[in-house]
Amino acid sequence: MTAGTTATPGDPESPSATGHDATGHDVVVLAGGGARRLGGADKPALSVGGRPLLDRVLGACRGAVRTVVVGGRRPTARPVLWAREDPPGGGPLAALDAGMRRLAQGPAPVPGPEPDVVLVLSADLPFLGGATVRGLVAALDRSGREGVLLVDADGRDQPLVAAYRPEPLRRELALLATEYGTLAGLPLRLLTHELDLARTGADPLASFDCDTWADITAARSLIREHGNVLDEWITAVKDELGIELDVDTKALLDLARDAAHGVARPAAPLTTFLVGYAAAVSSAGGGGPEAVAEATRKATALALRWAAEAEEAADGERADEG
Repeated sequence: MTAGTTATPGDPESPSATGHDATGHDVVVLAGGGARRLGGADKPALSVGGRPLLDRVLGACRGAVRTVVVGGRRPTARPVLWAREDPPGGGPLAALDAGMRRLAQGPAPVPGPEPDVVLVLSADLPFLGGATVRGLVAALDRSGREGVLLVDADGRDQPLVAAYRPEPLRRELALLATEYGTLAGLPLRLLTHELDLARTGADPLASFDCDTWADITAARSLIREHGNVLDEWITAVKDELGIELDVDTKALLDLARDAAHGVARPAAPLTTFLVGYAAAVSSAGGGGPEAVAEATRKATALALRWAAEAEEAADGERADEG
């Protein structure tokens, strides 16, 4: 960011778009392209589970040191750095080159050295999760190679769900630009064929991408399946509220059940709200997820005491009637 300018959330150009963690990796998200199979729709903005596809990908990359999005600028759920391929819509190699150049411009990581891993992701991966991102980084560290590609359930390489070493990536992009005169319109395989790559598997849905309206419909349906819907809803709510917190869903559901059965049905949502409020107050002093767990424990114990008293009273009434 140039001196005297101010970055705003979702449209930043500042160190607030960076955040250091032990994995030490950057991320480049490719969010351009014409989306011809979607009739030219703004694909990164399409909603799956109430969240734009781009925000879903960004949510999986919270541990990145720096995140660059290559494509048209737009509001995002968390701060990022922006780049644009030349020409716009020039294809994945031109977009990747723009993203790598943006990383080279800075800001430098604070604290720590330049990351030695860059994740390259497309912006249309509704089921990409943090576990897959961490798995790619770990696989690259173990491999000793220049990159690691995710392999999908059909055994196909996914070069836009991958982790690379930055220097080999820059080297091959520069060589291709010299050889062809431009990177615009070139296929991604020209790059991957020149790199020493390993492969790794992951959740079969991690590489599910949305190229057509049928894909969007399928993704929206999968979101609402019984085994997914609660986790998806909680993630969506956390993103909407701008909070990062591990939630013990089972413990909170058990608390709601105990409050409903031991006190009264309306006590369930009211109790979980109060637990959240208590955790927030405690977290101001550094409580975090532990504060939620402790508040849940206390409220659950209280609900069980209420239930026990109600049962004792019922037993007494039955004894009197006898």
